[in-house]
Amino acid sequence: MSTTEMSELRRTIGQLRQCVGALRARYGEAPAVRRLVNDVERLDIDAVDLDQAPPVPVQPTSADRANVVPVPDTPYDPALWQGADDEGVGGYQRHQR
Repeated sequence: MSTTEMSELRRTIGQLRQCVGALRARYGEAPAVRRLVNDVERLDIDAVDLDQAPPVPVQPTSADRANVVPVPDTPYDPALWQGADDEGVGGYQRHQR
């Protein structure tokens, strides 16, 4: 994670902590508030762990692999091009046999 991303994560966790603090002041130690406090603490711990972890190289996803179309090295069958207009070589030419 880049320094900018980590700074943004820290700032966002700080804002979340302030919001949960305001909820705690309003609702006291309600179970939902305690869970939110615990969640914010967990986010903070995970952010520290992530900041200390080495970056993982990006692996291609299965969707990326599914979009790969193999192209063989063998020559194409000339019948594939029969009757096709070759615009790069002066247009369509009819061969009479």
